[in-house]
Amino acid sequence: MTSVWRTSGWVLLGASLILALSLGIRHGFGLFLAPMSNEFGWGREVFAFAIALQNLIWGLAQPFTGALADRFGAAKTVIVGGVLYAVGLVLMGFSDSALSLSVSAGLLIGIGLSGTSFSVILGVVGRAVPMEKRSMAMGIAAAAGSFGQFAMLPGTLGLIGWLGWSSALLALGLLVALIVPLVGLLKDNPPPPQAHEQSLVEALREAAGHSGFWLLALGFFVCGFQVVFIGVHLPAYLVDQHLPASVGTTVLALVGLFNVFGTYIAGWLGGRHAKPKLLTALYLLRGVVIVAFVYSPLTIWSAYAFGMAMGLLWLSTVPLTNGTVATLFGVRNLSMLGGIVFLFHQLGAFLGGWLGGYLYDHTGSYELVWQISIFLSLMAAVLNWPVREQPVARLQPVGAA
Repeated sequence: MTSVWRTSGWVLLGASLILALSLGIRHGFGLFLAPMSNEFGWGREVFAFAIALQNLIWGLAQPFTGALADRFGAAKTVIVGGVLYAVGLVLMGFSDSALSLSVSAGLLIGIGLSGTSFSVILGVVGRAVPMEKRSMAMGIAAAAGSFGQFAMLPGTLGLIGWLGWSSALLALGLLVALIVPLVGLLKDNPPPPQAHEQSLVEALREAAGHSGFWLLALGFFVCGFQVVFIGVHLPAYLVDQHLPASVGTTVLALVGLFNVFGTYIAGWLGGRHAKPKLLTALYLLRGVVIVAFVYSPLTIWSAYAFGMAMGLLWLSTVPLTNGTVATLFGVRNLSMLGGIVFLFHQLGAFLGGWLGGYLYDHTGSYELVWQISIFLSLMAAVLNWPVREQPVARLQPVGAA
């Protein structure tokens, strides 16, 4: 372990700090739903659509930013992403219409996140550590992103209360700009192309012909739907149920805190057990937790319990899903292939974020969206079960089955 730290410790530190900033700030966007919607009289769908668009743009851009990072190293990709993210936050602070909100929070921040989040950053980590340590290292980096959520949510709420929502976004823009100097820690050096190495087209063709790749992608769709619906709409849902506004912030902070443990444990277990089977168990547990939360009497303490339980299951899918992709296809094109799988996550995120606002505005309730989330948990469990965690024939030793 000491030798691993000596060769890859700085990479893991840089990756962890970048994810903590990028994801920690992003997870606080739900706190801006009520003050912005109330000030401009938008209803909840306008803000929800902008965040849903952010997730869709993030997903659509991810395979391209991933491919660039795989071929040329992550540094330039992360720098551009960090700058766009910071500019998007600043412009979001000046937004006063649905269009300006969609351009800033949706388009610019969406592209920025594609260069500063899991697919690119975990691709760097996957190339920096030996195969036997890969799942654990990805779990550590993902846990750092979760800690960022825990640390940033109370800070974001404090900024909104102190400065107002607009100035709070400007302050967050300055904070996310710290990603740029942190790039110096990544030291990502993709191996030079070899004469026999796959081209991008060959890598895409190989993945497209593998059933496990599509099953992982479809399962990840469910993860995106659930985490964005909960992250954006849970604070408002709890206020609707006559709980104090601070409870929603505390619940999301608990999600972030317990996700530190959840992602670390998932990474540790992923190095010892079949990752697709762990994903099946994880999605089933999510369904159970949502059922218990929605259909039990709601109190402050039951909301806190939901945050803790959901936190253990929140981003635990990330090291398991990315680790399975790395096992199946190797790490040479990991950021790109992981980006394609993540695109499905973001398609689900778009639907979860937007549908929550749409159905609330049209029915006055989140009940149907909770029911959809429960059904999707069962679907994801079924999809991940048949995935075989076995490298493609190209990566297997000669004569292996």
